[in-house]
Parts: sequence; C-alpha cells; structure tokens
Amino acid sequence: MSERMSKELRDAAAPAPIEIPGEFAPALLQWYGENARVLPWRDDPQPYNVWLSEIMLQQTRVEAVKPYYARFLEHCPDVASLALADDGMLHKLWEGLGYYNRARNLQKAAQQALSEYGGLPSTAEELIRLPGIGPYTAGAVASIAFGRPVPAVDGNVLRVVARLMAYDGDISKDSVKKGVAEALVPSVVLDPAAFNQAVMELGATVCLPNGAPKCGECPVRRLCLAHEMGAELSFPVKKAKKVRKIQQKTIFLLEFENRTAVCRRPESGLLAGLWGFPESDDYLEQDEAELYLEHLGFETETVLPLKKSKHIFSHIEWHMAGYRAVLRKLPDFGARRILLPEGTVFLTKEEIEARCALPSAYKAYTKELR
Repeated sequence: MSERMSKELRDAAAPAPIEIPGEFAPALLQWYGENARVLPWRDDPQPYNVWLSEIMLQQTRVEAVKPYYARFLEHCPDVASLALADDGMLHKLWEGLGYYNRARNLQKAAQQALSEYGGLPSTAEELIRLPGIGPYTAGAVASIAFGRPVPAVDGNVLRVVARLMAYDGDISKDSVKKGVAEALVPSVVLDPAAFNQAVMELGATVCLPNGAPKCGECPVRRLCLAHEMGAELSFPVKKAKKVRKIQQKTIFLLEFENRTAVCRRPESGLLAGLWGFPESDDYLEQDEAELYLEHLGFETETVLPLKKSKHIFSHIEWHMAGYRAVLRKLPDFGARRILLPEGTVFLTKEEIEARCALPSAYKAYTKELR
C-alpha cells in the first residue's frame, strides 16, 4: 500500500472535526448560574472534596452518593487521613456504593500524591498519573478545584455535544472523545469550573439519556441541530454493548446459635478482599442444596429457601438462589470434608454490621440476617 493511500484511509477513518457555536458557552453559563443544583461538594470545592465526589459519582447517582460523601468526610477529611485509613474501615465506608476498586485506588492515589507532591497536584497531566484517575476525572479536578482551563468529558458531555452538533461519531471511541475535548477548549477557558459543571449539569438534568430530553427547558435548544431535525433520540451514536456473561450461584446463610458464617473473598478478581457468604458456583434446587451441604460435612437441622436474586455488574450478572441452613453443631474446620474458604467465621448480626463490608451484590441475603 502506498503512503498516499495509507494516509487517505487514515483520514477517512478519522472523526470529522467539531465546531461548537460561539453562543453556546455564554448561554449555558447564564443558565447554570440560575439553575445549578445545590450539592455538598459544590458548597466547598476544595481539591480533596472535588476529587472524592468525582470518584464516588462514577456509575452512581447523585442522591445515592450524598450520604456516603458526608460519612466518608467525617472519617477521612483529607488526603493524609485517607492515605493512613485502615483497610477494613475504608471498605466499610464504601459498603453499598459498589465498584470497590474505586475505594482501593482512592487510597493508593492519596498515598502516591502525598509521596510525590505533598498533596493533590493541580494539573491534569499530574493528576492522571494517580491510580483510578482517567482523563475525565483529571479534567474535572483540575478545572473545578484549581481553575485549570481543561475540558472534562464524561457521558453527559458527550451526549450534549453529540446532540448539539448532530454528530454521528461513535462516542465510545477514544478518538471521538478526544475530538469533543478539543472542540470544548475555546469554551472552557471562559470559566473552567463553571463551564465544565454547566455542561455536565445540562446532561444530567435536561439533555437526558434513555428517554425524551427536556428540550423545552434547554437554554441552548435554538443552537441544537438534533432538536432542529427532530432527531434528539438518534444521538449520541455508540456501538452496542457486549452481552453480559451470566454466572449461576447459590448463597448459603449457615447459622449456629444466632451466628452466621461469613468469609473473605479472594484477594484478586471480582469484589476482591471483601466479605461474603459461603456459596456454590451452581444454581441449586433445595434437594440439591441439602445434598451439597451434606457432602461438605455439615449436619443441618433445617435448610429453607430464601428469595432468588440477581445482581448486575458492568460485565457479568449473578443469578442467585439462597438458602438458610441451621446447623446442629459448629463444624470442625479441621475435618477433611469441610470445604469452606479459609478464614470463615461465625458472627452475630451486630458483629457483621459493625465489622464486615458486605457488597450490595449480597443485599437480598444481608437483609435476611437475624
């Protein structure tokens, strides 16, 4: 293939450049000044607060984050306290928020930031070197907390720009995200913190996904090409998601004298290092569950079914059956046939709630503790 032909193919594959109308930023900033939601991290936009909120808000609704954010700040009010936080306490503070790697990376980033910078660095280039911080989070913290004129491009921003310009590039591609970021640079310099938050606010409250956007409330609808075409729901364009893998499981609440068995999950893989319940990697009917426990060496008084449950992760789904098994005696973990994970302990409900971070994947069965 000739060099000329190769260049032509590359150019054909490159996304078309995006040109944001000059009127977009002033109209949006005026709207934001009048309509911005009152949020705790906006009330006190210290760098640590902004960073913590941005990590918590990943894949999580604002209303769900608010109580976690307040509780986290009570126990870890700054970078130094986060860096030194006990692992168990950190998991407990994050319990129920999901995506637990966020908490682990948050602490690793705090430790690295203290070691290398004496605190959180102020530029996107430095921030992105910290664990758990990608281009969006780096841009958000640098612009909102430090006033740096860098875009912060998340799903809300991509959706707003795609509809504004009727842009048909695949927003899941890095090249398209980069193009959107470059197109926003002339606008973000006007007021980095306010502009980035304004675009995200518009996407979160007006230019909504998965349903009709509130175009009647949009301050830039007269500029919006998708609205002019009556094709708001045709944008943004993105490739179809991969079908999630389904994993079948059976969860056991093994009880003895008002205590229930809990165990640490492996230190690698999904929900690494968190607490859970003994489980089987098969979806067992009641007679199968009874035989399974007998095979493991348990003597049971009763084995009763609990509600079936499903939990969706980003890439897999857990389909779960559950059983409450009351044991006749505490098992001999030294016996050859007892095959529970190492470190399994029997605790009261109060001890579990105080000491063990149980992921929301087990929520249906955590509710059954007694």
